[in-house]
Amino acid sequence: MTTFADGAELKDALRRHDYIADDEFAVVVHLATVLDRPLLLEGPAGVGKTELAKALAAAGGRKLVRLQCYEGLDDSRALYEWDYAKQLLHVQMLRDRIGDRLAAYPDIADASRFLAEQDFGLYSEAFLAVRPLLEAVLSPEPVVLLVDEVDRTEESMEALLLEILAERQITIPEVGTFTARSAPWVILTSNDTRELSAALKRRCLHYHVGYPTPEREREIVTARAPEVPAATAADVVEFARTLRDLPLRKSPSISEVIDAARAATVLNAHTAPGAVPDGAVRNVRDILLAALLKYTGDVTLARTRLDGAPEPAAQTRPDEPVAGEHPTERVTVASRPANTTTAVFRGRGGGGDAARVGARR
Repeated sequence: MTTFADGAELKDALRRHDYIADDEFAVVVHLATVLDRPLLLEGPAGVGKTELAKALAAAGGRKLVRLQCYEGLDDSRALYEWDYAKQLLHVQMLRDRIGDRLAAYPDIADASRFLAEQDFGLYSEAFLAVRPLLEAVLSPEPVVLLVDEVDRTEESMEALLLEILAERQITIPEVGTFTARSAPWVILTSNDTRELSAALKRRCLHYHVGYPTPEREREIVTARAPEVPAATAADVVEFARTLRDLPLRKSPSISEVIDAARAATVLNAHTAPGAVPDGAVRNVRDILLAALLKYTGDVTLARTRLDGAPEPAAQTRPDEPVAGEHPTERVTVASRPANTTTAVFRGRGGGGDAARVGARR
């Protein structure tokens, strides 16, 4: 197990595992390890929050235990559940011996009382099917516990995390309380899809991870994809930063920039110097858009803005006429909100003229 004297040493250790952190971020991570506090990382998807936990585990010589959060996650998937098949096999093995002992109690009440006084060991650590949180607590070797995308769960799941975050322990009603056998480093990540509870935040150090500076992003690209020339990495990073300034549904993540840089390197390797046909630059750009953007609407918007073309006219849809308009007039897509909760209530969720009038506002 490795410890770090300060943020600079931790930064160098992370860099050896191709994770490029800035000075401030490295200091915060170091404080979390020294103060034995969970570290909550919030920020957009794809900025390196999960990768930090992986790199920190590698740099610290620790095992990585990951709990991937999702809607509907419950304690049986996060903490533990009982291995019923194993318990049943145990009962079957004891059945004959139990029968011999019960023969001495011909009265049912006495036999029942005898059974109630026995401890058959069914509810013990041997019959626990451990899940990530309990695994981190029971592990004899130090671990990095990654609770990834905690904002995807319900608040009830956050409540389950409080004991392990604050006390480094888990209580199982049938057995008792298990205290961590080693001190885990805990990293929680959130993509800001919902506000986390104050109780959870209070137990953590907090850091907001944003998109890196162009210089650091170029370092990240060349570290993760050493085959990419520095000039190509600079061009793709600048292109990605241009896209991030657009009102996209999802901006390019760092991992997508790395993929785009690799794609650009392959495309450049297959293009003979001096033989670039007309429109080749645009074709390369469009191919890179496929690597950087994940939604058709974002690709269309980016092409329109980059080409300096006027915004496409709003399309019409065969829908009911808006109150007060001529029956032949149609409601345009632009007059309705995007596919959001607002659209449900204002566009299609209600009936009558009030709902249709609301769709025009």
